[in-house]
Parts: sequence; structure tokens; C-alpha cells
Amino acid sequence: MDKIRVAMLQIMPTGAMEGNLEKGLEYCRKAHELEADIALFPEMWNCGYRIPEDRETLNALALTKESPFVESYRKLAQELNMAIGITYLEAGEGKKLPRNSVTLFDRRGREVYTYSKVHTCDFGEECRIGQGDDFYVADLDTVKGKVKVGSMICYDREFPESGRMLMLKGAEIVLVPNACPMEQNRLAQLRARAFENMMGIATVNYPQGQPDCNGHSNAFDGIAYSLDGGGSRDTLLLEADGAEGIFLADFPIREMREYRRREVHGNAYRRPKKYKILLAEDVLFPFYRPEARR
Repeated sequence: MDKIRVAMLQIMPTGAMEGNLEKGLEYCRKAHELEADIALFPEMWNCGYRIPEDRETLNALALTKESPFVESYRKLAQELNMAIGITYLEAGEGKKLPRNSVTLFDRRGREVYTYSKVHTCDFGEECRIGQGDDFYVADLDTVKGKVKVGSMICYDREFPESGRMLMLKGAEIVLVPNACPMEQNRLAQLRARAFENMMGIATVNYPQGQPDCNGHSNAFDGIAYSLDGGGSRDTLLLEADGAEGIFLADFPIREMREYRRREVHGNAYRRPKKYKILLAEDVLFPFYRPEARR
């Protein structure tokens, strides 16, 4: 296997869930025509990243994995022989809050994982949704072979621990749904997560025109130094503009694996016994925020 192609669906929501369903299915078909191995949506595609204040309205937007909306993408993944990462506001069980989730279906329509955003933006409207439990990595069966994939969602990227957890669990490519302005500092965070963990990262944003979004979906392959001894290189595979469209990133998976095999980043030289303070739950001045949940 030389390359894995990720189609980043930088598309505008329609304003209605049924419209989002039909538009999303259409763009997955277009991604398949472009020979994508994986099609990925921006954050909470079913509702266009809406988090109403009213609990009843919020719950009405939330879906189960068995809902017709999510099930339609499972069936399409099987039909197209292409993996699909569909994002949605996932209904909570019982009295639990809904969560910001992505379900990845493989090319046979099997659920690979469902990941819910761990680092919620409790300083904003995400204080009204639940938090994810863990980070997951799994083997994704593609027509080109198996690749280990995992996910972060938007604000997760701002915590090095997110990328580190995924690397330690074996992730080779991390799929990142997003809904915020992609500017130089956020791009730098994603570049850093790819560099320090020697893994690929594909981030999909909403286009310019969606509130608080500006496009600029992006992908990094994590190969910081040329395999031929040519020195430092740019890990950026793609940065989109602000327009709506499908943006393709070809991850050189064979080269990425060889780079991981020989380079010094990642896990080989870490000193986990020195990091005990990372598990401390105390939040001291000046970082204390009363609304932050633990």
C-alpha cells in the first residue's frame, strides 16, 4: 500500500437535517468518483453544528447510531466500497446529555468506532452537551489494505494528550472533524500533533459562510525529515481555501511507516515515570475556570 486518499468534505449545511442527509450522500458519491478511500465530514454534520439552549430542542436534534440518518451512511459506505466518517449530535442514553460524535464505517458498512469529543468547549455552548469517555484506534479495512485510524474533534487538537493517546494506541492517520476558524495558530497545533507523533492528520472544516468557520481544511503527513536524507521538509499535504468543495489528501502511508520505523519521535525515548503530574486533577491559578467540568 503506497497511499491512502482522504476526501475532506468542506461543505455548507442546508439548514435542515433532511437536506444535510441528501447533500452529504451526494458528496460521498462525488468523493467515491474521485477515488477516495475515506470520506470525512465537518463537525456535527446532521445539524450543522447547532447546540440550542433549550434542552428539548437540543434533544430533538440528537440521533442514535441506529437512526435513519446515520444508517443511510452505513449503507452507502457498503454500496460504494468506501469508508465514511459521519458526524452528528449523538443522543445520550437515559438522562445523559447528547454528545458530539463521529462514527466511522468501513467499506463493508461495518462500524469501526464511534468517538465522542472528549475536550468539550465548556466556556461556550458545548457546556450543554456531554463529554466523550476515551480515544479509540482501530484497523480500517480499505481496498488498498488496512490502516490504523483514530479521531479527535476540533478543540481536542489543543491538548497534546489527545494526539499522544492516539499515537500510543497505534494511530497512523487521525481524522479530525472541525467547526471553527482555521488560522495560523490552530494550523500550528495540528502540524505539531502530526510532527511529535509521526502520524497523519486530516482536519475537515465548514466553508466560509458558515458562522465562525472559514474553510481551510488541512492535512499533514507527519514526515518532518526526508527519507532520502534531504533534511527538513514541510509536512503539509493540503490546505484548502475557504470555498465549498471536496479536498483530497493523499497520505503516503508506506513512507509514513518507514519514517516511523527509523525516526526518534513518538514513543521510543519518552520517560512516562516522570510524567505523574499529568494525571493530577488540581487546577491552580491562573488556570482555574469555574465552568470547566472534570
